[in-house]
Amino acid sequence: MSYRDTYEKWLHSSALSPEEKAELEGIANDEKEIESRFFAPLEFGTAGLRGTMCVGLHQMNIHVIRHATQAFAEVILAEGPEAVQRGVAVCFDCRNHSQEFARETACVMAGNGIPVRLFESLRPTPELSFAVREYHCIAGVNVTASHNPKEYNGYKVYWQDGAQLPPRHASAIAKKMEELDLFDSIKRMDYSQAVADGLITLMGTETDERFLANVMGQLNDRAAVEQVADTFKMVYTPFHGTGYKLIPEVLHRMGMKHVLCVPEQMVIDGNFPTVASPNPENPEGFYLAVDLAKQEGADFILGSDPDADRVGIMVKNDQGEYVTISGNQTGVLLLDYLIGAKKRTGKMPENPVALKTIVTTEMARKVAEVNGLKCYDTFTGFKFLAEK
Repeated sequence: MSYRDTYEKWLHSSALSPEEKAELEGIANDEKEIESRFFAPLEFGTAGLRGTMCVGLHQMNIHVIRHATQAFAEVILAEGPEAVQRGVAVCFDCRNHSQEFARETACVMAGNGIPVRLFESLRPTPELSFAVREYHCIAGVNVTASHNPKEYNGYKVYWQDGAQLPPRHASAIAKKMEELDLFDSIKRMDYSQAVADGLITLMGTETDERFLANVMGQLNDRAAVEQVADTFKMVYTPFHGTGYKLIPEVLHRMGMKHVLCVPEQMVIDGNFPTVASPNPENPEGFYLAVDLAKQEGADFILGSDPDADRVGIMVKNDQGEYVTISGNQTGVLLLDYLIGAKKRTGKMPENPVALKTIVTTEMARKVAEVNGLKCYDTFTGFKFLAEK
């Protein structure tokens, strides 16, 4: 089919709402726009889908979400009844339409007889990984576009280890998507009905508490925090995203007494009104945090991206200015601290190993080896680290 034929198919599909049809009718005379939306499907890669939000085949919308979920459901069904019973955990971030997309994901899984644990409201990505493992789910889905601009959303898929899908399963989903009709193949259950029938279970504070207990169980050296807690001041910003609740909570439980949150950026908002881009690796996004840090004489600034799996930090230098610490610098400092903390508290395992990706600084290897750790490289991405 040509992109024009695909456009016409969408325009006349009974699956589209009157508002969606009106949106497509609005571009009827804009050939370039029609082509950009319908020239090809969004590619399903190892991290899932990502695209701008509007009606079209090459965009993020409920029809593309349903199609991807139907394909994912069929891959799970092929694993057998035991895998199906384990179910799927579904999470979403602060972006526009994220909750709607997450619900549609849950409704299609339920329509295929696969039970779903759906977070009642937005949560950080690491909590989704935790929930997959904690509840022994076969898989997970997170609706997020991470640190991308506000126009984007995404659909990230996870397997039973809590890491993103291995390439074999991602390829199987992509193949299924090619085979399945985007509208006619969908098996979907009404949301309220699925909740009433127990095929969708909502997760809330009970999962948060399990997650926080797991996080606090990884604390290495509480005494190190106690030594500085009275005087150490830090500023935190979630950039309007999912870290707003649990990150300050963890810092307080650790014993941090002076955690100052940037009030304007504690507001959940998928339009990210105070920043051009909600990426904590862009120092310009920290202007409000820097103002607050200067005002309060803080030592340290921490920012998390909208789905709270990526951080950026700034520290005060000897001139009293706040400077960005790069990802590689942060990694080396963290590794060095963790090795020291584990040695001080007797928590170092017998044959300790550090993992880094092939694009990470070689300084990390030096820090590991000087301290008697073996260091291994993996390809870039959490799933490869998790696999190793």
